[in-house]
Amino acid sequence: MEKTVVLYPGFAVSHFLPMMHLAGALLQHGHAVSVALVDPAVNPDAAFRAVVARAAASMPSVRFHTLPLVEGTPTLTPDAQFILRYLDVVGRHNEHLRDFLSSTRGVHAVVVDSLSAEALGVIKPLEIPGYVLFTSNAAALPAFVQLPAVLTEAQTSIKDLGDAPIELFGLPPMPASHLFGEMLEDPESDVCKATMTALYGIPEADGILVNTFESLDARAVAALGDPRCLPGRVMPPVYCVGPFVGGVGDEVAKQRHGCLAWLDGQPDRSVVFLCFGSAGHHSEEQIKEIAVGLENSGHRFLWVVRAPFSNEPSDDPRAGLDLDATMPDGFFDRTRGRGLVVRQWAPQADVLRHAATGVFVTHCGWNSVLEGVVAGVPMLCWPLYAEQKMNKLRMVGEMGVAAEMVGWQRGLVEAAEVEGKVRMVMDTEEGRELRARASAHKEAAAAAWDDGGSSRAAFTRFLSDVESRHAT
Repeated sequence: MEKTVVLYPGFAVSHFLPMMHLAGALLQHGHAVSVALVDPAVNPDAAFRAVVARAAASMPSVRFHTLPLVEGTPTLTPDAQFILRYLDVVGRHNEHLRDFLSSTRGVHAVVVDSLSAEALGVIKPLEIPGYVLFTSNAAALPAFVQLPAVLTEAQTSIKDLGDAPIELFGLPPMPASHLFGEMLEDPESDVCKATMTALYGIPEADGILVNTFESLDARAVAALGDPRCLPGRVMPPVYCVGPFVGGVGDEVAKQRHGCLAWLDGQPDRSVVFLCFGSAGHHSEEQIKEIAVGLENSGHRFLWVVRAPFSNEPSDDPRAGLDLDATMPDGFFDRTRGRGLVVRQWAPQADVLRHAATGVFVTHCGWNSVLEGVVAGVPMLCWPLYAEQKMNKLRMVGEMGVAAEMVGWQRGLVEAAEVEGKVRMVMDTEEGRELRARASAHKEAAAAAWDDGGSSRAAFTRFLSDVESRHAT
């Protein structure tokens, strides 16, 4: 009988892609893989639907099963209620997931997205081992699992603490303001309560796979193995199996993206690459400031600009934002030849690996951070949402591969800072030191999945744990 692992991915690009990389690793190790999907229509973002379609088209060995969309399921619009809607979608589809698992023969294990830990409640009664894929880094994991207790014990709202440091076991102190936004809500709000419940459920898994490699997160990995990390509860085994990076199914595209051909004509390490993730966008005022800063820096640039989210999604990359009207007068004429603005999307991993790319201005989403690390490119941090402020602290501090655009804390990064930080990374000794550290992490990332590498060994331990649990 086939040894089938069922994957239950998340409903956003940043959560879906690592799960598909996990699918590829499982196939290589002789397992059959089935993917249980909530109908992608739940997320109106065209980019998410396109990624799902490309993965399904490019992975014929994986069985994709779409769970019926439950009537009344909310649409996942990116606003302050996003996490509440997300968890609502998970809860509404638990019954359909249980029915699918009950009707599928030979299921050895189920791996669920970290925001779908509630689904473990329907997996365990079926006596199937249930695991979580944590799509952020190992340093975020102890914070996530400890925060419910911290918030319960707090005498005040975490938001009221401002920049006062929060002490969490195994982590350096961090400003309370740098926690992800849902934890800064009123503790009695539905958003905060739902988030705490979701985070509390992660350690209920039989094991947690993390999209990182051990040397990048050594301090946090050690903390996760210490009983003090989760007093009164048992932390399951943690497997650092990354880096899972890059697109899945991009090879089904008919032709190479034009921005790569443009990069081919640029000198090595000469281009500033700006990209803010599948959901990252800026106001028109901020776009103008970026444009002026890039122009004044004198450096070449490749800039991906996403239009603000619309309830009327379109596959037209020109929709939603008139760049000619938004940019400063004459910007495109003055920067012609040394700058390229791409609407909506570019193959980020390919751009970062290109020899012409010299620095990456990023929103600090973990997938993007890993892609920068794997490419050995120094970064400029501009966090926008989720745990990205926490990631920024590590990138600038412990990892030492980035500098910070501090204007984000005031709500506007001014042109002078864009210009100054670009020049610093591209032209100074400080920038060369960032590049050297990025290069060292690149070598460690490459070794993680080699024979004897830490991630390959962790993945083998995970498969062994699945076998031992299935045998009992």
